[in-house]
Amino acid sequence: MAASNEFFLALESEATGSSRPLQRVLDQIPFNEQGLIPAIAQDDVNGDVLMLAWMNRAALEKTIRTGVMTYWSRSREAFWVKGESSGHFQRVQSMALDCDGDTLLCKVIQEGAACHTGRRDCFYLNIDRESDTVSVTCDKP
Repeated sequence: MAASNEFFLALESEATGSSRPLQRVLDQIPFNEQGLIPAIAQDDVNGDVLMLAWMNRAALEKTIRTGVMTYWSRSREAFWVKGESSGHFQRVQSMALDCDGDTLLCKVIQEGAACHTGRRDCFYLNIDRESDTVSVTCDKP
């Protein structure tokens, strides 16, 4: 078992309110082969899942430091500060790792659209298992 797995496994038995130094936890995150971790952005007000993107350690540290969601763009191989070009910032309200430390959940205040299409969120393509179709569930503004 990898050290990071053991680290997060040990946290399972910790009492509510226990804490560990942030840098120690960041050192244990099992980033994937590309050095990335998936980051889910969820609306802090209504709970809607807005999008999923990727962070490397530097993007995660910048997000923690600034309170503005900063991702790693795999296609551009560069930092992507959400809202920097569109004005549709995501302001961090809380951040949490899942039980094995390999997924990040960020509750945000979304200013404007989360999706590059201008839609509120990126999950507007509904899969209907009964009709074997995919349909658009909201109009593009």
